[in-house]
Amino acid sequence: MAFGIRMKWIPADTRVEAVRKQFEILRRLDAQTRVRMAFEASDYLRSIVEAGVRHRHPDYDEEKVQRDVVRLMVGDTLFKQMCRDIETDI
Repeated sequence: MAFGIRMKWIPADTRVEAVRKQFEILRRLDAQTRVRMAFEASDYLRSIVEAGVRHRHPDYDEEKVQRDVVRLMVGDTLFKQMCRDIETDI
């Protein structure tokens, strides 16, 4: 298993050589840059989840949108534990 790449992590439409090159480039980045990239990816994912909630529930106010985003990102079990004192729709 060269470069520590596990085959199950590689998307079906991506060549192994491309993944190896990507990891090679990422390894050359300093820690601060990798952390910044991780936060940017997290923010991007959150914006996609938020857009999906708004699309599915155009009637939700901002509080309900943000609550549902958190629920989708942490899962129902943890969400219920976090929000015991808050009335939720799930």
